[in-house]
Amino acid sequence: MIDTQSPRSRSLSVTGVTRSFAGVHALTDVSLAVGPGEVLGLIGPNGAGKSTLVNIISGYDLPDAGTVHLDGQDITRAKPHMRARHGLARTFQHGHLFSGLTVRENIVVTAIGTGQHRRAAGETADALLDSFGLQALATHAASSLPHGVERRVGVARALAGSPSYVLLDEPAAGLNEGEIGDFADNIRALRDRGLGVLLIDHNVRLILDVCDRIHVLVEGKTLLEGTPDEVRGSEELVEAYLGRSGSVHR
Repeated sequence: MIDTQSPRSRSLSVTGVTRSFAGVHALTDVSLAVGPGEVLGLIGPNGAGKSTLVNIISGYDLPDAGTVHLDGQDITRAKPHMRARHGLARTFQHGHLFSGLTVRENIVVTAIGTGQHRRAAGETADALLDSFGLQALATHAASSLPHGVERRVGVARALAGSPSYVLLDEPAAGLNEGEIGDFADNIRALRDRGLGVLLIDHNVRLILDVCDRIHVLVEGKTLLEGTPDEVRGSEELVEAYLGRSGSVHR
């Protein structure tokens, strides 16, 4: 169920979210927000709580305390498909493509699932194939795709429902330097189109290059949030997250 009476508006926001598993705190009082036309990076070492937070935002887990709001609507208890219909999309770390379908069919099916008629879904798919440079692979089976292409298709599919906000979960994992550069351009294009983007990735260079702000989680708690320049110069981040390298580099 989605509560439409919240005063929060024009953002995807998390307020005071806490989550425990078997008595161990995965998240403690975490709050963040991303607005339209903004890229917010979420980083932290393994076990920091990033995946738990993404699952709570997207509806695959529920918090023990705290709320999630989407453009003024309380979606804390809403199912994932209801969040998608209200403008929230996400990618997954391992693609989650339909292996028996073609690239184009993957996008079409997702568009139909968000309420589009077949013809409109086809037009949406063709536009996304063009935007992501996937036209030549439209009829290829998803199971035949190299890893980097699979990631791009996953993002294109997430956009099939014309969301207002998208969660990109480790989208650059396994990409080479050239692919990461192209992907950074895709993220900037999403921001330029007015989408709010929450980007979760271990590639610090990508995060620093494309994000407007960066939120750092350590042991389930917010360590800091700031601009790329503020985060890059943070002694706390160097110690807690990148101490082995001694600095945060571009």
